[in-house]
Amino acid sequence: MMNDAHRYLENLRSQDRDIQNEAYNELLTLTSEKVEWAYELWDALVQDLKHKDNHVRSIAAQLLCNLAAHSDPEGRIFRDFPALIQLTKDKRFVTARHGLQSLWKIGLAGDKQKQLLMEELGERYRTAMEEKNGTLVRFDIVQGMRHLYDQDPDETIKQLALEWIEAEEDPKYRKKYGAVWK
Repeated sequence: MMNDAHRYLENLRSQDRDIQNEAYNELLTLTSEKVEWAYELWDALVQDLKHKDNHVRSIAAQLLCNLAAHSDPEGRIFRDFPALIQLTKDKRFVTARHGLQSLWKIGLAGDKQKQLLMEELGERYRTAMEEKNGTLVRFDIVQGMRHLYDQDPDETIKQLALEWIEAEEDPKYRKKYGAVWK
């Protein structure tokens, strides 16, 4: 299986979108559960967070989040989390958004990872309105917290999300974000 993973990783950098998409789908499926070869790809994926191709950056973020959730016993995510947060501010909003929408998975790895995630998402939520698409960033954060809560029904996740929603000044967005938790 490791040879396949290496081949898929190389194919992520292909200029042929069909080859790239096949590799993406295969790796996303493989990394959605524990794999023994995570660290053989890890550093290359971290480097790909700065790749010139925004598709490669987006895919790298999503795969790292999957690996962090299921296959990171050494806790490398603590070292590389700042690079993932930086990707959520990518110049290509679709790339930033795909990374942001995957971050919640890191919270599945354990209490320390969940704590780091909550702290960083809190900061990201507070500063989101300084950006062009701040309301979408906030929505994705609230949605991600809901996904995490659905997998790990920790009431502190829910309480934190509801506090952030309640503090939203615009009633339209407070209602939109709140609907995620209904």
